[in-house]
Amino acid sequence: MSKGAVLVTGASGFIGGYCIQQLLDDGWTVRGTIRNLAREPQVREALGADALDPARLSFFAAELMTDAGWPQAMAGTDYVLHVASPIPPEQPKHDDELIVPAREGTLRALRFARDAGVKRVVVTSSTASVTYGHDEPRPKLFDESYWTNPDHPDTNAYIRSKAIAERAAWDWLAKEGGPLQMTTVNPGAVIGPVMGNDFSASIEIVKKLLEGSLPGLPRFGFPLVDVRDIADLHVRAMTNPAAPGERFLGAGEFWWMNQIAQVLRDGLGPQARRVPKVELPNWVLRLAANFDPVVKSVAFELGKERGITCDKAKRVLGWNPRPYAESILDCGSSLLAQGLIKGV
Repeated sequence: MSKGAVLVTGASGFIGGYCIQQLLDDGWTVRGTIRNLAREPQVREALGADALDPARLSFFAAELMTDAGWPQAMAGTDYVLHVASPIPPEQPKHDDELIVPAREGTLRALRFARDAGVKRVVVTSSTASVTYGHDEPRPKLFDESYWTNPDHPDTNAYIRSKAIAERAAWDWLAKEGGPLQMTTVNPGAVIGPVMGNDFSASIEIVKKLLEGSLPGLPRFGFPLVDVRDIADLHVRAMTNPAAPGERFLGAGEFWWMNQIAQVLRDGLGPQARRVPKVELPNWVLRLAANFDPVVKSVAFELGKERGITCDKAKRVLGWNPRPYAESILDCGSSLLAQGLIKGV
């Protein structure tokens, strides 16, 4: 028998797909939103055998910026994992291209969840809404008490969209949420094995290293998390009675690009022959930023370590993420196995 019904928004995405897999494994009936139902067969195939049963998994067409489809998707649902959020391949021309759908999509999901009598919504936020926009001296490890200042120059459009959307969600809940419960999960750079070519922007880190498309290793770094572990954290946040009203950082150690590259070279041998070994001086990237808008949008990150602590998730929810070297190698191996690395 099913434990109940869960709606996962952004079902075709990297985190959403793994959330669906875990929920099906745990005995839930799952609904998923996708923008176009023509993609349903492709999404089911990527998710595996359990996803082929329409009695256990059904799909609804719904988008962040329109009400169409949301009432039908929410009807009879016990819980919602709101994972859907805009992540562009490059920085937009205007912040609102990201901020508006991130904020309005989250508020739309919350509003329809409340109206449908949903018990709890878990909103996928990001460490981006925690660790940016802070003047020196910054803490060595950020926890859930910190909030990104979106007006600070130490941000970009994506970072601002995550901070603004999460703030808006908590403000709405306090004023209009009624009995609806909410929890946020704040992942870092999400890596791990891919199901296909629809994966998170974080995977581009590993993909570019394996393809050798970077002339060297920029002094960038990220707090990492495995997609399987972040799906597990979503489900724990959905069911644990101590989770409502709380934020949970979902990432662990901060890894520099040269550390990720070393793991790939050590673990994948000849398949990682194109992974760069030389670290790029910061001045090279800053010079490139004068000519490349994508580089310019992330140049402020150079050399900055933004460590976080996930002690709260471990203590309150019993979360236990796997070693990050394992996640990096599983990510690289899956990209190679699926032919997603150019020239290899």
